[in-house]
Amino acid sequence: MRRSLATARRGAGLLERKLRLLLDRERAEREAADSAGRVWRERLADAETWLVRGVLLGGETALAEAVPADRARVDVRWGALMGVRHPAAVAWTGPVRSTAEPTPPNTALAHAEAAYRDAVRAAAEHAVHRAAAELLAAEADRTRQRVRALRRHWIPRLEGELTAVELALEETEHQEAVQRRWAASHRTGG
Repeated sequence: MRRSLATARRGAGLLERKLRLLLDRERAEREAADSAGRVWRERLADAETWLVRGVLLGGETALAEAVPADRARVDVRWGALMGVRHPAAVAWTGPVRSTAEPTPPNTALAHAEAAYRDAVRAAAEHAVHRAAAELLAAEADRTRQRVRALRRHWIPRLEGELTAVELALEETEHQEAVQRRWAASHRTGG
């Protein structure tokens, strides 16, 4: 019983340590997501401004000609903290315009293309930090429930059982001592 109680207390301590680490990392990821979200919105607004200028200068056909045939590629690298897999970083590769493809017909669309590349990169960063924060928060909630179950249910139950066993042992020892004294007094008297 004592070993089970010690194990439960040690487990609760380890889970509380895990919870602190998860909450610290979650807070850092949320701050990084907020920062990346602001950058993303700023860059998107800048890109949209350049796009409007480019369309006003060259029209809708100029916009259609400015789009590269290649697509962007986003690769997410995963990390782990205390057994929780979460997105850790993002690698972004922008589309490459081939030499056969025409360049944007006006400089505003060229600026819009570069601004949208920056906006997509910032959006990917924002998504990685936000997803990591959500995964870490979910694990922190599960860990908090485990700690609560140990602290509120298992440890008190084990302490109660241990107290009951110790009391029963004490009573048994007392009863045996009384019986020995009684038996010893009857042997000497009889």
